[in-house]
Amino acid sequence: MDCFLLALLFIILHTLVSVGYSTSHINACRSFCGNLTIDYPFGLQTGCGHPGFRELLFCINDVLMFHISSGSYRVLDIDYTYQFLLLDDPHMSTCDTMVLQGRGNGFVVEEWRAPYLNPTPENMFMLLKCSPESPLFQGFPGKHLPCQNVSGMSCQEYYGCPAWNMFGPKHVGPGLGPPECCAVPFEAIKAVNLSKLDCQGYSSVYSLAPLRVAGPDEWSYGIQVKYSVQGKEAFCQTCGATGGSCGYDIDQNSDLCMCGSWNSTSNCDSVHSASGRRRWSLIVALAGFVICKVSWRYPIRHE
Repeated sequence: MDCFLLALLFIILHTLVSVGYSTSHINACRSFCGNLTIDYPFGLQTGCGHPGFRELLFCINDVLMFHISSGSYRVLDIDYTYQFLLLDDPHMSTCDTMVLQGRGNGFVVEEWRAPYLNPTPENMFMLLKCSPESPLFQGFPGKHLPCQNVSGMSCQEYYGCPAWNMFGPKHVGPGLGPPECCAVPFEAIKAVNLSKLDCQGYSSVYSLAPLRVAGPDEWSYGIQVKYSVQGKEAFCQTCGATGGSCGYDIDQNSDLCMCGSWNSTSNCDSVHSASGRRRWSLIVALAGFVICKVSWRYPIRHE
């Protein structure tokens, strides 16, 4: 075989290898579930996103689910600008439907996740039909109840919902006992655990301030959860700008820029990529040289 043809062949091979490296910066992490975008700090695959949000979101039949110790919730929206998620619990009471017998999830986040996830201050939890022995009412009536208005919303308004028609809601007063609805911000109780609070159900609404709605039939029912990550923005911006996906090392819990077929501790244009290309160039050049020498020394004889 002519050495010129061999050289040409290996030049073409080298070009293909280089192109392969330049296009290998594909997004290694799934970025959609149904019509919802999955971006940092969240991830659907192991190693994607921030470790504080690992094993949190799951895509099931194009429905995005959020899972914590208290149960699973459907994700209605993720706002990456204001950093919050909107969640739906199908066993949560609304203005039209009352769900009791402790079937609701409530909201309890694992202790190690608490720095990253908490319902927003504008989110009101209404605890329904709690026992007089509930921790909410310890010391009642001498002790002040934790029940209060939250973001301009209250149980007094909620009592006007159709869901209450089958009940006779009691109000706080001498000899009447604790109220059948107690509205609290999440910060006041740290966890909405229906079993520990000895409550039969709950509802959750969030304020869309500065918008004001006429009544509880127009409230936004669901759980608005604030998420936060500090100190990772610069690393992830650099990683994303070079075509990578921000993730983490599952063994060491350290930052990784995921660059398709390989990972980097900085970005996808790092020394790893350049050294890989140089290594392949050297291999291709040596292979071409050896084959050419062998062909020259032991030429193919044509009969």
